[in-house]
Amino acid sequence: MFNTIFPNIHKEGYKFLAISIIATFIVLLFSKFFGAIFILITIWIYYFFRDPERYSINDDAFLVSPADGLITDISERTGPIELQLENTTYTKASIFMNVFNCHVNRTPLTGTVEEINYKPGKFLNASLDKASEENERNYYKIKCSKSGEEIIVVQIAGLIARRIVCEVEQGQSLKQGDRIGMIRFGSRVDIYFKNKKVLAKVGQNVVAGESLIAFE
Repeated sequence: MFNTIFPNIHKEGYKFLAISIIATFIVLLFSKFFGAIFILITIWIYYFFRDPERYSINDDAFLVSPADGLITDISERTGPIELQLENTTYTKASIFMNVFNCHVNRTPLTGTVEEINYKPGKFLNASLDKASEENERNYYKIKCSKSGEEIIVVQIAGLIARRIVCEVEQGQSLKQGDRIGMIRFGSRVDIYFKNKKVLAKVGQNVVAGESLIAFE
């Protein structure tokens, strides 16, 4: 119960939380009203950077969600040109994370990180479809240990987000649900996959590492 109410905080949040706490004490010296506002901001910062434990199905016949948030699109698309996959057709699911969602991203399956490709870009609203091609983003190509198939996970910075955090390296082995990074302050994650039946649907809220997106 304690861990549910007070989950762990991601290391990216320590400095923001410290700054907010210090600022809150200073403001309280001069104004209780504005100090109360800063207290709420501090609580939100803690909440934003929360990093709770997640429990995956541990079955690579399934893909679990790489992010918390709302599924805004599921469609057939060509692969990312940045990975030379523009001639390959995938099913793409887009998950929009608002500023109240947990922003820690996770791998949908057990496998090896074959490629990581960072692309600088704009900071359009992450809910827009063109954000997949124009915004700052980071691509992960992950090869499934079981089937040998490859999936693509893309972290996309949003209107407020200004930093994509990558926590894995090329060649690293991952278990389904392991953390791969986070995006600060509102963003989106896309997942590209093939040869699987979609379980999720547009408008569904999903949980990173636990909600099922597709299966063989």
